[in-house]
Order: sequence, then C-alpha cells, then structure tokens
Amino acid sequence: MIELVGISKTFTAKKGSIHALKNVSISVKKGEIYGVIGYSGAGKSTLIRCVNLLEKPNTGSVKVNNVDLTKLSTGKLRESRGKIGMIFQGFNLLKTATVFENIALPLKLTGLSQNEVERRVTKYLSIVGREEKHHAYPSELSGGQKQRVAIARALAHEPEVLLSDEATSALDPDTTEAILDLLLKINKEFGITILLITHEMNVIQRICDRVAVMENGEVIEDGTTREIFTSPKHQTTKRFINSLFSHQIPDKILLNLNKTGQVATLSFFGESSGEPALALVSKKFDVYPNILSGSITRLKEESFGQLLIHLKGDANEIEKALRFLEQQHVHVEGVRVSESKNRRIS
Repeated sequence: MIELVGISKTFTAKKGSIHALKNVSISVKKGEIYGVIGYSGAGKSTLIRCVNLLEKPNTGSVKVNNVDLTKLSTGKLRESRGKIGMIFQGFNLLKTATVFENIALPLKLTGLSQNEVERRVTKYLSIVGREEKHHAYPSELSGGQKQRVAIARALAHEPEVLLSDEATSALDPDTTEAILDLLLKINKEFGITILLITHEMNVIQRICDRVAVMENGEVIEDGTTREIFTSPKHQTTKRFINSLFSHQIPDKILLNLNKTGQVATLSFFGESSGEPALALVSKKFDVYPNILSGSITRLKEESFGQLLIHLKGDANEIEKALRFLEQQHVHVEGVRVSESKNRRIS
C-alpha cells in the first residue's frame, strides 16, 4: 500500500547541511497499522511528510497504491493526495470557523455539492462521537475533542491511507487511550491503512501491527510489534521497551544475587503469559525462583508479560531451568550489573 524506497532528504542551514533522512526504506501493507518510533531529531516527522510529498525527498521513490507520487504532475499529485488523510499533533483547526466549517471547507474546495458536504460532515462527526459539536468553535473544545474533529476532517475525504503525525503526544493519558481506540475502530471498520509516527512506546504497543525504529535519519530496526518486543536488537529499541518495563535493581543487590545464582528477565507472549512455567521450574529442577519485579501489558490484541527473577542454585541446574523455560516459549535474557537502572535488563 505504501512503499518508500531509498528515501533521502537533506536540508540546507546556515551551519551546513542537515541529513534528515538517509536511504530509508519501509513497506506498509494494505489495512495494517504501521508505527514509526524515534526520539526527537530521528527524522520521523520528515519521513511521514514525504509520504504525501509535503516534503519532497532528494532521492528515492514514494509509492502509494502502486503509484509513484514523485513522478506525478502537480494536478495528478493533488488528485492522489485526496486519498491520503493526515492528522497532526497541533490539530490545525481554523480558530474562527465552527466544527462544521472546519470539516466542510476543505470538502467544498474539492467541488462536492452542498448536500454531499453536509452528509459527510454529519457522518464522520458521528463516527468520532462529536456530532453534538456542529456549531462549537475550537476554543470551546478540549484537546481530545479537537483531535476527534481533526480526525473527522481527515476521514471526510474518504481516504485509503491515514497519516498520523504525533496525534496523541499533546493529550493526557486517558484521552490518548480514547484516541487510540478510535484509530483502531477506524482501521477495523473502514479498512484504512494507518501510518503513524510517535515517540511513545505505549502507542506502538496498543495499536500497531508492525514498527520501524528510527535514529539519526535511518531505520535501525523493524519488524512485527511482537518481534520488536520479544527480541529487540538495537540499544535504542531496548530503551523504548524499557519505558514500559522498568526494573530498577541497585548494582549492589544485583552483585549479591549473582553470587548465589542467576538474575534473568523472562518475557511471556500470548497464551504463554498464562502458563505456570516458573512454578514448574521449581518442581523439575533443583533451583529456587524468586520474582523481583514484573508486569503484564497488552500488545494490540495479545498479552505480553515480563518478569525479573532470581534463580538460586547450582549453575548446571539453573542452565537446565532456563532451557526448559525457552522450550515453554518464554524468551530468556541474562542480566548484567549496571543494566538494571531505569531500563529493562537485556
């Protein structure tokens, strides 16, 4: 559905050139929710603006539904953009226009009849749950309400693709959850492909099917959300996951624990999160497991849990126990000193 190949973008500044994107390639399948995560300056905002050519890349191709937008004339590009909706962190609503007018004005510019404009405004305000706000002005709305109106405005063009540029980062946690639920509903009921960028791992966790991690203008890791959570390879990816699972064990305690056994993190996914694997370990092997910390969360429609444990006992028995856990589809990682502070151990 969306295919970016070899995208590079350089900006010229007083102090020299800024290489915002460096040979970036991603592929988003039709009907999925694809997330791009990175810290400030990673290049993710530039990347998403390249999808509808709000930023034209210096090199590379941008294909949406098998059409290379970089090769289109101005008129054809405008036509193709009509199938690409976009929502922004700052809502981008006209302050002097009502909710109805904010959604209707862009539709009128496309030449739709008044009856069709009214039908679409009513329909999509209803879908986002704000049909009662027809005559309200942006100043009368909360942040969450403004974002719902912005989503309705994007949906009113009936796009095939929806781009989300940090759409939840200005919202409180409860409102963020509600907006994420709305995006899931839109994806499921309308089959709209969603490409979003964020710096919040909980957004990726909640709604994304696949994810790319960016740093310094490059994609450093990508895969399904499950793969990224269970087997993160790059240190930056691990830092993002650690923001959800923070096992803080002082080095002094960790050193003492390692003298009597092994400290490890256990990651459980899906059905394995409900199995008593750790209880079985104590019965099958001459080891004594002790849970130091842990939590269970959701990855879209599946559960994901993580435990920080200490296995006390003989080294050979501990090794057998860890192998057994892996056979039970539990991802096991050892722990080293100085890796437990404010991050998941890996």
